[in-house]
Amino acid sequence: MLCDNCRKVENAAPDLISVVVVAADSGADLLVCVDRVLNAAGGAEIIVSDNDSRDGSIEAAEERWRDEPRLRIVRNGKNLGFGSGCNRGAAQARGDALLFLNPDCWIETDTLTRLRACLEADTGIGLLGARIVDANGRPEPAGRRRDPLLRRALATLSGLAHFESRWPALQGSNLRAAQQLADVETVEAVSGALMLLPRSLFERVGGFDEGYFLHCEDLDLCRRVRDAGLRVACANSVAVVHAKGTSGRRRPFFVAWHKHRGMWRWFSKFDPAARNPLLRFVVWCGLWLHYAVLTPRYAWALLRAR
Repeated sequence: MLCDNCRKVENAAPDLISVVVVAADSGADLLVCVDRVLNAAGGAEIIVSDNDSRDGSIEAAEERWRDEPRLRIVRNGKNLGFGSGCNRGAAQARGDALLFLNPDCWIETDTLTRLRACLEADTGIGLLGARIVDANGRPEPAGRRRDPLLRRALATLSGLAHFESRWPALQGSNLRAAQQLADVETVEAVSGALMLLPRSLFERVGGFDEGYFLHCEDLDLCRRVRDAGLRVACANSVAVVHAKGTSGRRRPFFVAWHKHRGMWRWFSKFDPAARNPLLRFVVWCGLWLHYAVLTPRYAWALLRAR
């Protein structure tokens, strides 16, 4: 289901980026994220959409920035999931541009102004991501990628994607790493850890699909932006650190379950292979077999987190 809570704002503030952060027991990372946004050049407001955090991080943010009008906290009362949380936050935003940002992403002082400049320099771009890197500066594969069509997923899993430079038909879901990338590169999808787009476009495509709970809703939004006739691009010249230090590691079964549900929803909506009943059945079985096979790994991750 697409968003029923995307509030249209006729007089959105020009040249204002509304940063929407979905929090769910995000810990100290949330405070770092908010601090960096509030100290970013160009000025921005930040809306924290809280999915029922119980770790004290929301109260800590309220206490620290109690007199900061650019910070607003939306309490959802329960865990609505990522896409729904983004939609609730966006409904309270005042800016003409929306930046969806994970609470464990660290922007620099000039990140917002540089991203906005990239977006405004090319009116054909509808949604813009950044070069997402880990704490050691290594690029994350999900930062720039292709639609995860069945044939691409099979090429990746089988290892055949390693030969895509020779045989393009074997290309996988991840774009191959390269020494030199264009400053702004057109791609099929970027990571939901950071996504910038005009508010008017977000409203036009119906916001995030709330049928997802966690994972693949970013792929879905990128696809619908492209279907609306605009491009998705990655600003490779703008690096943003994704620390990956939030609640997901404490709930590996929960995260993995919803990731597989999200993969199934995306496949059912967009992959031409889903029109074949036999392939649908095989993919459904394969997804949940994959989840079952990885269960010991999730159990080990849970033990380590504790």
